Amino acid sequence: MQSTQFAAMGRFGKPLAIVLGTNEIASAVALHLDRRGYGVAMCHDPAAIVLRRGMAFHDALFGDPAELDGVGAVLAETGPAVLSELARGHGIVVSPLGFTDLMTLGPVDVLVDARMHKHEVKPRLVNLARVAIGLGPGFRPGHNCDAAVETHPARAGDILRDAEAAPADGIAGRLGDRGAERFAVAPHAGRWLTRLEIGQRVFRGFIVGQIGASLLTSPLDGIVRGLARDGSELTDGVRVLEVDPRGRAARWSGLDPRGDAIGRGTAALADLLRAEQQARAPMADRFGL
Repeated sequence: MQSTQFAAMGRFGKPLAIVLGTNEIASAVALHLDRRGYGVAMCHDPAAIVLRRGMAFHDALFGDPAELDGVGAVLAETGPAVLSELARGHGIVVSPLGFTDLMTLGPVDVLVDARMHKHEVKPRLVNLARVAIGLGPGFRPGHNCDAAVETHPARAGDILRDAEAAPADGIAGRLGDRGAERFAVAPHAGRWLTRLEIGQRVFRGFIVGQIGASLLTSPLDGIVRGLARDGSELTDGVRVLEVDPRGRAARWSGLDPRGDAIGRGTAALADLLRAEQQARAPMADRFGL
């Protein structure tokens, strides 16, 4: 049997990490795993609308440039293409393929569920990869993951080995002096159409887009921090716009502090779990004897 150390190297020369989700939290996790030497593939979550696209690799799914803190993302639409891009090492791979498709690439060393589905029943990740990490509410170490990472703003990035992540409290984090009122939501299901761009200045009452015959307006004065992609199919009540009201302090691109903390904690946890796993391996197994 191969040693854990050598078996951890994928067919492209690096340990394979798969991150579920392409939002800003998933992207920060992918970035920090990449910095620690993992080959990272991100799975698109078709059930989620990604708003903070200037802080994420999400737009690479549509062939648009996507860069975060100097690291770019590349689109790979097939399994062989994912392997090829990982071998080239030119950035983080973003794919529309599901996790079950990516599992065929070889043993998965690290699996991170960063889809941030706060209220949904979480899948059992244990045994789907050598190391399985869940982010946020609903993940309980030893039950549906090997370990978890806290995502609540007050404890973002905390590593959880025994305790379950804090449940969602339904309270939007503060941005400046604003909470949930900085978001615009879909009044009903339909196709979202907009000409706005992230980073654009808007004013309260300014028309930002439409769903069917319904026009949506900006709830505040400020800068567009998050925006659903033009042409997205929306469900009733989903957020489609986020406005940053902080004036010159507004940020709509780069690493978000909360995402950065979660990404650092997750990457550190991945290394810790893999080291513990290797330490438990028999001596002969570790040296391939």
